[in-house]
Amino acid sequence: MTQGAQAQRDPFVLDIRSLGRRPGTMEEIHRTVVAPNRIGVEMIAIPADSDVDLDLRLESVSEGVLVTGTVSGETEGQCVRCLEPVDGTVTVFLTELYAYPDSETEQTTDSEDIHRIVDDRIDLEQAVIDAVALELPMSPLCSEDCAGLCSECGVRLAVAEPGHSHEIIDPRWAKLADKLGSLEQKESQDSDSGERGSA
Repeated sequence: MTQGAQAQRDPFVLDIRSLGRRPGTMEEIHRTVVAPNRIGVEMIAIPADSDVDLDLRLESVSEGVLVTGTVSGETEGQCVRCLEPVDGTVTVFLTELYAYPDSETEQTTDSEDIHRIVDDRIDLEQAVIDAVALELPMSPLCSEDCAGLCSECGVRLAVAEPGHSHEIIDPRWAKLADKLGSLEQKESQDSDSGERGSA
């Protein structure tokens, strides 16, 4: 597989052979990649197949490669109150150490607590996923004062008529209300026929 094809398949995997395991050697990465999967939380995320900008510095240190910099992308989601679309930009700051296979850090640290260099490559994907998930709101809002949806009819309260409401009758009183309505209708009809008779 060519390097270009590898980059398309694994856009967050970076080749670090140019650093040569020489502490102090640095390389800057400025590129835009395409997210292979959705990155974010349930209600808002960077969509799959959208651009993600990498602005990173890779620095060789004695135990591995230190990655610092920013990752950013456009987000799409829904307001948790009214379900209207919500979009924006998320930018996360990365500071991650990727350990060499035979380093002391690699040998003495639990696998879930460290990123590793494999075949002279580092994979940023999990670090990006974790950072974006921490940065995005679990409950995104279209506006801080979003009133949400009417619990009775589902209309967005932001676009409903002023004073929008529904007369809610306790089900225990509903039958009585029906009877009162019938009586009022009958009285109105009797009144109308009485007026016509007197005329």
